[in-house]
Amino acid sequence: MARRMSITREAYGGAMELERRRSGGGFSMARVALLLLLAAVYVPFGIFHLVSPDSLLPIMPPAVPFPRAVILFTGACEIAGGIGLLLARTRRAAAILLSIYAVCVWPANIWQAVAHIHTPPIPDSWWYHGPRLAFQLVFIWWPLFAVELIDWPFAKRR
Repeated sequence: MARRMSITREAYGGAMELERRRSGGGFSMARVALLLLLAAVYVPFGIFHLVSPDSLLPIMPPAVPFPRAVILFTGACEIAGGIGLLLARTRRAAAILLSIYAVCVWPANIWQAVAHIHTPPIPDSWWYHGPRLAFQLVFIWWPLFAVELIDWPFAKRR
């Protein structure tokens, strides 16, 4: 319990530190909200990977060796990355690694779409897969933007 409170306090303090930097060109509350939202997305999905890896086996491309182990590893990466975004010391590294992670798992999403793999409750429809594949670009960009490693497309013109 004490460790959880320490992480919460550090995350909250880290968010406030970001906002304090705002006047000097640092993080805005919008970027803090993006960090918190991204962590809130990655941690539960990571837990799902660890709790129910067999439900994700069908979407693994056949060329991936040891697919169950890869699913467990990616779940751990999602949890570590989500928590890493909340901690000031690890925020930038977590953002970079989550962006790389989003590139690395994209083939599984592509495989699921082109091989028409149905994994309930996800529909096997391009109404789902098309936006999902396009949104992967956002998952690559989002952490980098949230920690100010990139400003595109909101950078001021010179």
